[in-house]
Amino acid sequence: MTRYSLLDLVPVVEGGTVAQALANAADLAVHAEAQGFGRYWVAEHHGMEGIASAATAVVIAHVAAATKAIRVGAGGIMLPNSAPLQIAEQFGTLDALFPGRIDLGLGRAPGSDQRVARALRRTLDSDPNAFPQDVLELQSYFADDGQTGIRATPGAGARPQMWILGSSTFGAQLAAALGLPYAFASHFAPDALDAALAIYRRDFRPSATLDRPYAMAGFNVFAADTTEEAELLASSQQQAFVALRTGNPRQLPPPVEGYKDSLGAQGRAILDHVLSCSAVGDPATIERGLADFVARTGVDEVMVTSAIYDHAARKRSIAIAATAMRSLAEAPRAAA
Repeated sequence: MTRYSLLDLVPVVEGGTVAQALANAADLAVHAEAQGFGRYWVAEHHGMEGIASAATAVVIAHVAAATKAIRVGAGGIMLPNSAPLQIAEQFGTLDALFPGRIDLGLGRAPGSDQRVARALRRTLDSDPNAFPQDVLELQSYFADDGQTGIRATPGAGARPQMWILGSSTFGAQLAAALGLPYAFASHFAPDALDAALAIYRRDFRPSATLDRPYAMAGFNVFAADTTEEAELLASSQQQAFVALRTGNPRQLPPPVEGYKDSLGAQGRAILDHVLSCSAVGDPATIERGLADFVARTGVDEVMVTSAIYDHAARKRSIAIAATAMRSLAEAPRAAA
């Protein structure tokens, strides 16, 4: 059975506030838990006025405190921004507060531009071995094996579920070599999805963490009771993406009818490509889109994501996605 989870970028909408975005995040996580989502992730982004999850560990604590059993974590922590010891302490604390519920997804991108990265007081290291070495150091702190000569407190003996994230084949190779679960960012970077999954499965080495590959991939869902309404809801994320790609990141704007058509053929083609791992429409359309994605990728888990301006409409979209995933899970049993 394919599991399903939720990625929330904690969007700050135009006319809204960070406080409102964080309150919505907790409410959304409670809703996702009730809908059967297995995990809820937030991501580390810096210098972006439309995303409220820069202090990622703090947001995770906020959400975990509002929920009961759903796994809560980072999808991900951008390891170049922080010393591994800092992350061990943060996630060791989270694991102590919410044992058995914390996920730690690790990425090697800075989650910002070079100016913001420098302000974080970390150097953008071009050494391709820096990220794998940092991951190994972080594992050592959690294992408390003495290899670093430093004992992380909190952190030593903590057991957050560690993931490797990626939007290229690099992360797939590392996750396979370390025997860790792997999550691919196909919701905004679909190009290397199939190649990365193939490499991860082919080269996977069993570990104390996993005895077989476990892969997850991101998928955008914009769902509503009618296709017309869903297409309108999707225009907010389309606008935000175009703004980001043109160097003008902004808060999440309200939907605009006919926005995609207003871009012209080239603009539409760019959006269709970048957001190709998406389903936009009524419940039947969403179920078909998710079924096709699972059949194509064979992933163990789908991480649903979308930025929708209206919070109530976003909760409705998530509920439709959950219903679709449950229906897909029941289909094999019905056919048996």
